[in-house]
Amino acid sequence: MFSLLFRRHIFLGYGLCTLFAVFATGCQTVQTTQAGAVGIDRPQRVSSLVDRNDLTRQASLQYTETLKNADKKASLNTDPVMTERVRAIAARLIEQTPVFRPDAQQWNWEVNVIQADDLNAWCMPGGKIAVYSGLIDRLKLSDDEVAAVTGHEIAHALREHSWEKASEMAVANVGLGVLGAVVGKGYSDLGGLLYSVTFQLPHSREMETEADRIGVELAARAAFDPRAAISLWQKMMQMEKGSTPAFLSTHPSSENRQSDLAHYAEIVMPLYEKAVAGRTTVKPPSGK
Repeated sequence: MFSLLFRRHIFLGYGLCTLFAVFATGCQTVQTTQAGAVGIDRPQRVSSLVDRNDLTRQASLQYTETLKNADKKASLNTDPVMTERVRAIAARLIEQTPVFRPDAQQWNWEVNVIQADDLNAWCMPGGKIAVYSGLIDRLKLSDDEVAAVTGHEIAHALREHSWEKASEMAVANVGLGVLGAVVGKGYSDLGGLLYSVTFQLPHSREMETEADRIGVELAARAAFDPRAAISLWQKMMQMEKGSTPAFLSTHPSSENRQSDLAHYAEIVMPLYEKAVAGRTTVKPPSGK
């Protein structure tokens, strides 16, 4: 009897300690971006266990390592024409990012193309972008469709979904009693955490919807047809019938996705038309 009561006290004590650890994670509500025309205003929950600046620094390190590995395999920017095309498209999208967050102008943006058959693209915290050649070649993407997928990935970075997901994982680990993963107020394996949220774990439906909507607005403002997001996902879903592309393994799809994209593409069409008109306007020569 005494042994049973002792074990119950131990269990209760462990549970209370774990509960205290969860509350001690310093969760807070943040709003990483402005709403834009698409109206993204969901409050986001993050934890002090994951420092956003440390996460960005870790992203830069992992990105550099990824580029080094690709360079060793002679698969980094091997097609100058494709690299220039992707960088030119991305540059137009990046110009529009201050609409959602002015500080994005100060980010050290990088854009590279990795020669691989993978149907994949991603953007790490701080604006570290990689597009895989297989995505463009195998799906025969137009410039508007490249803008759609790149804008979607940029949107994840603007909304700092990696920070949000990493916070969820860190708090969950503490809640499960994995206290060895926590050192002081920080997370000890930030690199592993970043890798998981970038390449392994799927985004939530809310995060995907936000990236879709912000992506079509970025495209429209950059004079890319926002309706290309619909044809992009149609191509993706067609390819998925054979085997799941790496891109879709971390980007859950749904039958409602295309209708949502169509709705928000229509909302930002006036922005697209204005941007196209601005790009095609011929300015008169300066001087007398």
